[in-house]
Amino acid sequence: MQVRVARHTERLEEVVSFYRDRLGLPELGRFAGHDGYDGVFLALPGTGAHLEFTTGGDAGGPEPHPESLLVLYLDSQSELDDLVARIGSAPMVPANPYWRSRAVAFADPDGFQVILTVSK
Repeated sequence: MQVRVARHTERLEEVVSFYRDRLGLPELGRFAGHDGYDGVFLALPGTGAHLEFTTGGDAGGPEPHPESLLVLYLDSQSELDDLVARIGSAPMVPANPYWRSRAVAFADPDGFQVILTVSK
């Protein structure tokens, strides 16, 4: 079994830029004009899982919820520090107190939280 998590957005290029260029997730492919939809697939390194972002159709993007999180576990504190520097924006305070003392959180262009932490 493989896993692909898909999310719709009205800011496809901004969202892809955040995840690909700032977080460093490799772009695997993209499509345009597929039954009125465009989309991009990104790899989650080390997992075999993918993120898919789509735009188009009649539905708008979803509303972010403070507990809808994408948690990325990094191998070292230096890797985390480098990633935080590359993101280049101010972190946000996670709603869940567990993550406040164990991670750094950022909002993607749609307002969904990405949690960065070090694997223990």
